[in-house]
Amino acid sequence: MQPAPQTANVKAMDEMEPTRAVVAQAARIRAAVIASREFAAGLFDQLRRDGHDDPGVSRDTYGPGEQRAHETCAAAAAAMGLTIERDPAANLYMTLPGLDTKEKRIVIGSHLDSVPHGGNFDGAAGVVAGLVAIQALRRLGCTPRRDVTVMGIRAEESIWFQVSYIGSRSALGTLPDGSLDVRRIDTGRTLREHIADCGGDPARIRTGPRYLDPSHLHAFLELHIEQAPSLVEAGCPVGIGTGIPGNFRYPEASIEGSNDHVGLPRRFRRDAALAGAEFAMALDAMWADYDARGVAMACTIGRFHTDAKQHGLTIVPGAFHFSLDVRAYDETVLAELDQRVDAIIATIEQRRGVRFHLGTKARAAVGPVDADIRAALTRGAAALGINTIDLGSPASHDAAAFAACGVKMGLIFVRNTNGSHNAAEAMALEDFLDGASVLTEWLVTQSI
Repeated sequence: MQPAPQTANVKAMDEMEPTRAVVAQAARIRAAVIASREFAAGLFDQLRRDGHDDPGVSRDTYGPGEQRAHETCAAAAAAMGLTIERDPAANLYMTLPGLDTKEKRIVIGSHLDSVPHGGNFDGAAGVVAGLVAIQALRRLGCTPRRDVTVMGIRAEESIWFQVSYIGSRSALGTLPDGSLDVRRIDTGRTLREHIADCGGDPARIRTGPRYLDPSHLHAFLELHIEQAPSLVEAGCPVGIGTGIPGNFRYPEASIEGSNDHVGLPRRFRRDAALAGAEFAMALDAMWADYDARGVAMACTIGRFHTDAKQHGLTIVPGAFHFSLDVRAYDETVLAELDQRVDAIIATIEQRRGVRFHLGTKARAAVGPVDADIRAALTRGAAALGINTIDLGSPASHDAAAFAACGVKMGLIFVRNTNGSHNAAEAMALEDFLDGASVLTEWLVTQSI
């Protein structure tokens, strides 16, 4: 997915014109963050071991890999003297108490699970950055006016259960109905069972009060590696997030046609495979249309295949299976895309005599970044001497679940050479420390 239209040119430090006092404070912040270099490197190494696979890491959602990662981060936070809590969904909270614990708290965090054979930094970088930022606050002698909580979020990678933002939406009380009964794609066991295995209490997700009340949250910030090479292309270590796309998804869609002999004339065929191919090409043409108009969106067909139990060299395919993810940065655009997909399907059904069965439809709202947080992060980066670009996220993140509940949200992206969801993720520790410095500078400004 292309960055949101508001992607800007590099913002150099002199554009923001920070004062000498601000620059001096920024230098102290940067030094305090860099002092956590060995801590961060060691924690990343341990997290890699937690999910070690060949290739990459597999920190499976509500499984042994994710569980070990949560235990590792909890142990690191306990050694720092932070308050450790878990909610009914087994999300992890590591809190530095503020001067007034009745004030709305700041939550910083990301997820600790990964896709199968993924990289070590997708998600985990945000949790490690939160702990580094708290260490820096302490080195600076800065006690926040409000609690600062680092959240290790469960189950962000929807590949495992095909439901978005399970951990964050469980905490916020917005988990969609029926989610606890969905089954993990590899084990066949329900989300309810997996949560219980990891020490959670799935019954309380539905019956108890929500663990995170949005009205009691000051803001949510998430640091994440970039997932398209925009920062690499721009030569910048850090991006300031402008928004997270919303989406609609069909995880288990199919096309019903008719299995027939290969000699059947075209006019009699109800070929499900060709209907699928036509559908894919129509989606690509639709995407090209939006691209030409400068409207950021994306559509992805992740699964695309005939039925292995019935297909063959001399059989016209009567069944075709696919998944679909369509995303955009604007709710109006997303609704328009929804209608256009329906129209494409209706045309193909009529022309080819097939029937589309889309199955369960999942949705996630667009995640708008708070303008004031975005501006403050940009100013802070300038004071730190860190060049940035404004960057729309091509991917979904837990921050969108907070934004959907009305919580002020900010995003920081860190340069990552080889994309994400693969074993070759390549975030340089220097770039990570730059991102953590921007995060820490924002926390300091919230405390003075």
